[in-house]
Amino acid sequence: MASRRINRITPFNITALALGLAFLYLPIVILVIYSFNASRLVTVWGGWSLRWYYEFFNDRAMLDAAWMSLRVAAVSATIATILGTLAAVALTRGERFGGRMLFSGMLYAPLVMPEVISGLSLLLLFVALDAGRGFWTVTIAHTTLTMCFVTVVVQSRLGSIDRSLEEAAMDLGCNPLRAFLSVTLPLIVPSIAAGWMLAFTLSLDDVVIASFTTGPGSATLPIRIYSEVRLGVKPEINAISTMVIALIAVVITVASFASKLSRGRGESAVPL
Repeated sequence: MASRRINRITPFNITALALGLAFLYLPIVILVIYSFNASRLVTVWGGWSLRWYYEFFNDRAMLDAAWMSLRVAAVSATIATILGTLAAVALTRGERFGGRMLFSGMLYAPLVMPEVISGLSLLLLFVALDAGRGFWTVTIAHTTLTMCFVTVVVQSRLGSIDRSLEEAAMDLGCNPLRAFLSVTLPLIVPSIAAGWMLAFTLSLDDVVIASFTTGPGSATLPIRIYSEVRLGVKPEINAISTMVIALIAVVITVASFASKLSRGRGESAVPL
């Protein structure tokens, strides 16, 4: 009886949910609406217009920064997903590994370490190596930042998988590698896709670490937007932000669809 009272829908629950969603999404809705504002002043409504979207596609510096951000996010997310998945497998299956606790602590350190410290340490590393700062330095920095998030996501999924499935595959003649690729990998593909999506979005909106590791001609979109906002918010910024929101929504939709599809294939492959 007590559980039914707690779980039933009440006006208080509906009000709390509405206020929470409004707190999270109302600023985004306002930003999207004002991206279609014809007025040059962001606080004055001047009618509906696509003017600032045209301005963005004619702004060469913004386009270069957007292209840089997309390339860095895609490459760093892919590398972080590969390394994070391997690290998750090592932490989950390496019970006999003597340095497991040390490796785990070093891997999870970026989760709690301030980004200023991470960015400064990476900057000092690149300076010591005399590496020219640009695309690859930002990509390496973002890979370092996002790999631990991928590891957490994949490791949580690996920990919930029944090891007897792999043992059954090996009893039927598979070697450990083939058993992992045939049985375990299809089951963790949804978590790998989720990890890639998380790494992509974290890289796409990073400002602090990128500001330490970027160089001339390699500014990412968040850094470019931040430099523009310091001089005053332009309506073009609203249009750029709206397109970034749309891109993230598409990535989430595609990743969710891919996760459901791969989950279905993985479940169908388990009896085999």
